[in-house]
Amino acid sequence: MTSFGDLLGPQPTLLPGDEEAEAALLAHEDPASVAAQHPTASIAWAYLAEGAFDKGEVIAAYAYARTGYHRGLDQLRRNGWKGFGPVPYSHEGNRGFLRCVAVLAKSAKSIGENDEYARCLDLLEDSDPRAAHELGLD
Repeated sequence: MTSFGDLLGPQPTLLPGDEEAEAALLAHEDPASVAAQHPTASIAWAYLAEGAFDKGEVIAAYAYARTGYHRGLDQLRRNGWKGFGPVPYSHEGNRGFLRCVAVLAKSAKSIGENDEYARCLDLLEDSDPRAAHELGLD
């Protein structure tokens, strides 16, 4: 059984994360420097996207979030994800990707890109029904 109760669905994808990038961010290193040193780490892009969004820099937030989203998709595929199935928010290694999707949703909504906003919400719902709430999108 999958973590969301679908007997026939795929098993949850659990990303390994990037311990070096995560440690650097937790040590308050500059997220831009961390992203430059660890460009495949969605968590670094999430920090950049969230920071830009919080400052009202919506276009920068959108760009950072889209980069982290695509880096996360690459990682998901390398870890067996087929474009659908659970990506639990409860797993720390998945949070960078999911946080990027959330900021992409918020920034898309801010610039009137409603189709992208809806796609992001659908992806979060498909990944983990609790993710949107956990990420402040309800």
